[in-house]
Amino acid sequence: MNLKQFTSLLLIFCCFSCGDDALPKPKAYLRLEYPEAKYVSINPDLPFSFEKNMLATDVTNKRLEDSRESYGLNIEYSNLKGTIYLTYKKIGNKEDLMRYLRDAQNFTQEHTRKADEITEQVFEDSSRKVYGMFYEVGGNAASQSQFYVTDSVNHFLIGSLYFYAKPNYDSILPAAQYLKTDIKRIMETVNWKK
Repeated sequence: MNLKQFTSLLLIFCCFSCGDDALPKPKAYLRLEYPEAKYVSINPDLPFSFEKNMLATDVTNKRLEDSRESYGLNIEYSNLKGTIYLTYKKIGNKEDLMRYLRDAQNFTQEHTRKADEITEQVFEDSSRKVYGMFYEVGGNAASQSQFYVTDSVNHFLIGSLYFYAKPNYDSILPAAQYLKTDIKRIMETVNWKK
């Protein structure tokens, strides 16, 4: 076969080869499945109690700022590489409540620079005197979920979810959705102590 025949054969082969253009494969993310949540009541030495998922590997609490009335509580999920951070503050007067509400809302709004959207969901359980707001943050923000609950008189609890990874909404979405359910369970089961 001479060069002219080879070139003609190659030209014919190229003309009748597959007509579809090759497309690069998109980035793929792991499909993550988590066990069904099982909740247990947690009654720490704090002015409130709630239910937590048994999947949480560690719960730590501490007093904040040498105060007898402010506490920090961390609920760690080591296999999900995330933590729900809770902060409790005693309400002393109406100005405290207004300041805590303003701080909670401002804290959520700080994520608007990186967030695609922030949706708000009002929470109210008048039988337990628990009122609050749940925020779901979409996009590559540092925190995907935040909330606060209060009895509007004595107790104020704020919480947020953080992962130990650079924010990539697509990859952490399954874990964020799973822990969103746990956050809502905290809101639904919080009981203020007298």
